[in-house]
Amino acid sequence: MIIGILSDTHRINGYIKKACEYVKDCNLLIHLGDNIEDVEEIKKYYKGKIIKVSGNCDYTDKVPKERIEIIENKKLFITHGHEYNVKNSLVNLKYKALEIGADIVLFGHTHVAKIVEDEGILFINPGSVSMPRNGQNSIAFIEIIDGNIHANIKTL
Repeated sequence: MIIGILSDTHRINGYIKKACEYVKDCNLLIHLGDNIEDVEEIKKYYKGKIIKVSGNCDYTDKVPKERIEIIENKKLFITHGHEYNVKNSLVNLKYKALEIGADIVLFGHTHVAKIVEDEGILFINPGSVSMPRNGQNSIAFIEIIDGNIHANIKTL
């Protein structure tokens, strides 16, 4: 199972199209918010299943702010991250992950890619497809093989 993870696309179609070149063969795509309307643009290039959550720049109550998914027997907590103060610390997100027994936490909001393991939980932020704060447009991938999780960041 290969999962592509996008966040903070912010309606910049050139970068969205470029990101879609890398995720076209993924089994699943997850959009972590901030312009989830961009999922319609993504669907032009990616034909598989897309899971999405809303971010602080998404003004809708039709898409959840967070969700829990079981994928390949791993529990994923999926959120944009703004309600967990992720720009300052991962502590609030970690407590939530421990509370629900998450194996993997996916979050965005900071526009900086990061993969951190803490207390057996893998925290993954794909950075921003379109507006990175560190100068590196990026996406993330998770591959789950025989119960083992492999994650990496891809610079666009």
